[in-house]
Amino acid sequence: MRKIIASLLFLSLFTACKSEKEKWSLNSPNGQLNLSFYLNEKGIPAYFLHYKNQMVLDTSTIAIVLKNAPSIQENFTAIESSHRSFNEVWEPVWGENKRIKNQYNELRIHLQENTDLKRAFFIVFKLYDDGIGFRYEFPVQKNMDSVIILDEQTQFHLTADHLAWWIPADYDSYEYHYSKSKLTEINAVDAGYVQRHDRNCGNLHAVNTPLTLKTLTGLYLSFHEANLRNYSEMTLAVKDDFVLQSELVPALNGNTVELTTPFVTPWRTVQIAENAIDLVKSNLILNLNEPNVLENTDWIKPLKYNGVWWEMHIGKSSWDFGTGKHGANTENTKRYIDFASKNNIQGVLVEGWNTGWENWDDKIFSLTEPYPDFDMEEIVRYAKKHGVNLIGHHETFGNVAYYDSIVETAFQYYNKLGIQYVKTGYASGIIPKEHHHSQYMVNHYQKVVELAAKYQIMIDAHEPIKATGLCRTYPNMMTREGAKGMEYNAWGDGNPPSHSTILPFTRCLGGSLDYTPGIFDIQFKSERKDQYVRSTLANQLALYVVLYSPLQMVADLPENYEGNPAFEFIREVPTDWDSTLILNGEIGEFITIVRKEKNSENWFLGSITNENKRNLTITFDFLTKDKEYLAKIYQDDEKSHWFRAPTLYTIKEQKVNSSTTMNLTLAEGGGAAISIHLINEQNNKIN
Repeated sequence: MRKIIASLLFLSLFTACKSEKEKWSLNSPNGQLNLSFYLNEKGIPAYFLHYKNQMVLDTSTIAIVLKNAPSIQENFTAIESSHRSFNEVWEPVWGENKRIKNQYNELRIHLQENTDLKRAFFIVFKLYDDGIGFRYEFPVQKNMDSVIILDEQTQFHLTADHLAWWIPADYDSYEYHYSKSKLTEINAVDAGYVQRHDRNCGNLHAVNTPLTLKTLTGLYLSFHEANLRNYSEMTLAVKDDFVLQSELVPALNGNTVELTTPFVTPWRTVQIAENAIDLVKSNLILNLNEPNVLENTDWIKPLKYNGVWWEMHIGKSSWDFGTGKHGANTENTKRYIDFASKNNIQGVLVEGWNTGWENWDDKIFSLTEPYPDFDMEEIVRYAKKHGVNLIGHHETFGNVAYYDSIVETAFQYYNKLGIQYVKTGYASGIIPKEHHHSQYMVNHYQKVVELAAKYQIMIDAHEPIKATGLCRTYPNMMTREGAKGMEYNAWGDGNPPSHSTILPFTRCLGGSLDYTPGIFDIQFKSERKDQYVRSTLANQLALYVVLYSPLQMVADLPENYEGNPAFEFIREVPTDWDSTLILNGEIGEFITIVRKEKNSENWFLGSITNENKRNLTITFDFLTKDKEYLAKIYQDDEKSHWFRAPTLYTIKEQKVNSSTTMNLTLAEGGGAAISIHLINEQNNKIN
């Protein structure tokens, strides 16, 4: 639901003069960010951007390449333009903050060709204090009805060879470790790219977004897109003279985007910050999406969940019924439900319950027929009796055409059973043969979210399209993967300690991340000898605060939590927040985040570091003045190390208030997690 405290002012509307070179300007609400837009002598639209009188983007042009028609590029003149200012405060259904400020100044320019075609479009700029969003809007018109876009060439002309944190522009996956290099050194091969059936890079010198940069003058920039709907995903190619240029993920038939007027493109976004942590604070991506369209959201609830999942990754059991090690059986699922019920875990995910896992080559899964050892109705009854939500699983193995034909029936089945959470998966190449990030798949993901809302079902998407803020409009789109998650520690090449210190400044700028943290058996002593998690146990606790998700998995096996005092932090930590503060951080180095529990006076802090040991000073001035709190601190032992001694940790308690300062020592690959509870002054007990 939204609460608007706003005014909307139309400041001017005028017919532009038809001079040789037309110019417009726009300032951010605080006046520190300035946009200049103009049409050059050839009628080519262009813009540049300054922050505090420092050029951030040099002259950048726009163009849209069409099939069987001239490009949208030149010979344009301005018909009219308008300015407006907007200021509101809205309340998300769930999130990192209870209230979000949405304030911007807008410039809207109506452009038309000076040719016989007289094609027209609007370019709309929204300037925030922390960045910019702009998009192209095409109205119904005589000479533009059905449109086939071959590519979009939106430029971001940088001023120098900035430092970049990036992943390749893979059309089918975001599951890479982030590379750090100069802009001109970007090469997908250096990031480990190898072409295969579910990995495809059309340009080795291009990146997926969000792309985060540090300029030579110390500014931080993030390039992304917002409100990606009925369009192809934008990647960014590195061109000469430090130009980033948009390249759309193609369809297999070469018709990258097929539309009819009227239509709008996604917002192209640039976030700007003087400190890295200010990027993490930004709500620009969310604000560029439409408000919630669901009339009733009472059924949408964030939660923690465990489930029959990690045990398959480490080899204890299997998804496949025919292996003799089937994990998704009635008895085992009840064991997870019992554990969840006892430990403030509201959901249980079960993967491998449905028939079809033995037919990977056929890519045909039933989503309503359980294996013989899985009594769906009994498990649903048992879960409800214990106050636990069952989380369904829809693995498609990329057979989207088949999934489209059965998904509504599957949602109806879950709705009848009272199951309101579904994890989806697309772990392979797409059928029909399309890229994961194409317009076809963007529309498919959107269809699934809208259809799920119809049956009051919340979605956790794996192998997804990237997050672009649509959870504001469809708050049942709870979370998604879209990164190298925890499972790569179980069977892949492992995630280095620095990986989770990069994600908040890159992938997470787009939206929530289902990273599946909480592994306590870090070195897999019971099941596997050749793999391990590259972090300390205290780091695993801190991830519940650092990597936000409204659906947060308690990923390890129940037996690995039993009797471990550190599990108390996971039992207590919530998944919905009143406010979030970023206390410190540098990309790939460390980050500390503290969050206030929704409708509570309790706070939770998470701090993590990369491969380097680190000492951090934390000030508790975020606490309410004149109030006393009890802090329970879970942190690395003096001998802790992500490889040599990952499970060593200490727990201590300390009274704190708004004037308290605390030193935290984080081991190599380590972390610290703190629960902070208000003390009831009358009886000196924790509220």
